[in-house]
Amino acid sequence: MNYPKVILKRGKEISLIRRHHWVFSGAIHQMPADMENGQLVEVRSSSDKFLGIGHFSQGSIMVRIISFEERAIDQDFWDEKIQAAFQLRKALGLVDSKHTNVFRLIHGEGDLLPGLIVDYYNGTAVIQAHHVGMHSHVKEIAQAIKNSFGEKLAGVFDKSSETLPKNLGPIPNEWILGAAQTDLVQEHGSNYKIDWDKGQKTGFFIDQRENRKLLGAYSEGKKVLNTFCYSGGFSVQALRDGAAEVHSVDISSKAIELTEENISLNSDIIGKHESKVADVVKYIREIGDDYDVIVLDPPAFAKNQKARHNAVQAYKRLNAEALKKIKSGGILFTFSCSQVVDKGLFTHTVTAAGLESGRKVKVLHQLSQPADHPINLFHPETEYLKGLVLYVE
Repeated sequence: MNYPKVILKRGKEISLIRRHHWVFSGAIHQMPADMENGQLVEVRSSSDKFLGIGHFSQGSIMVRIISFEERAIDQDFWDEKIQAAFQLRKALGLVDSKHTNVFRLIHGEGDLLPGLIVDYYNGTAVIQAHHVGMHSHVKEIAQAIKNSFGEKLAGVFDKSSETLPKNLGPIPNEWILGAAQTDLVQEHGSNYKIDWDKGQKTGFFIDQRENRKLLGAYSEGKKVLNTFCYSGGFSVQALRDGAAEVHSVDISSKAIELTEENISLNSDIIGKHESKVADVVKYIREIGDDYDVIVLDPPAFAKNQKARHNAVQAYKRLNAEALKKIKSGGILFTFSCSQVVDKGLFTHTVTAAGLESGRKVKVLHQLSQPADHPINLFHPETEYLKGLVLYVE
């Protein structure tokens, strides 16, 4: 093991000793001048104490630690990391579930592997690497996934072209091992078609699985509006659990096509369903007050600190409109997946929207991501999904 050494400034080792995975550019005292993006490096304190091994990249976050132990980063390393994540999902009952065969296998720093996402879709594992260093190990990662799943795994698909820097040139989405046997999955007994090649993220918003199930508990006999519906997960679950009528709205015609296809895959549901291509904020301003349940699950309005103020204002406007329009006694499910908008700020924003609406509002549930998206106690940035279920008088 002979990795280039990155030396930190005095006192900057504290975060790594506390097992945070990022080394920021301002913490670095010395490093070789010829470092290349993606290169494995050894991070040491100003007193030459070993701190970790990680991937180097130019930018605000200069090193992402993948091991706090001095060891070779070889196939055995990847086997151990992937197997640990696999055992957690097995303990959660996801690997052998009879009603759900889609889940997250690797959740970045939540599984101690910064920049790596792996989602499992009924025999197919989809990889997304978010930096070039992690992507350089994609073959070893694929093999480690195969070693854990065995015959349960038909193929491993690399979908990193959207998440890697554009200056790397064209990087194809491609099969690393095998190929899919099916693009159909089940979640809580409902059927969905997954487009991991051209769909958003890895093909499905797995992180809302338990929140979709909770929506179903409030949907029986109700009229439900699902906004920013994407592939219709909330819509299908509401209908599965007895909603009388569901309306799905998204600005993307492709999303509406996916929603309609997923509704058709569940022919046993009997409630009415309508889809509409529309700008959600404008649409909500024009609706009547006949919805019993409204779901607000927008994309991340802010992906960095500079965009946070505008994002907060957008969340406020959106929630205020929904709170004004929902039926008396209605239930509002509202979410933010913007990492830079923490739980406290999100709650304050929704509170401001409630005051603007003039309605009486009670919090029934505070929601987060499911257990297969684990939050690393030492890396709080892994907690990104926030949600509230509100009762509106």
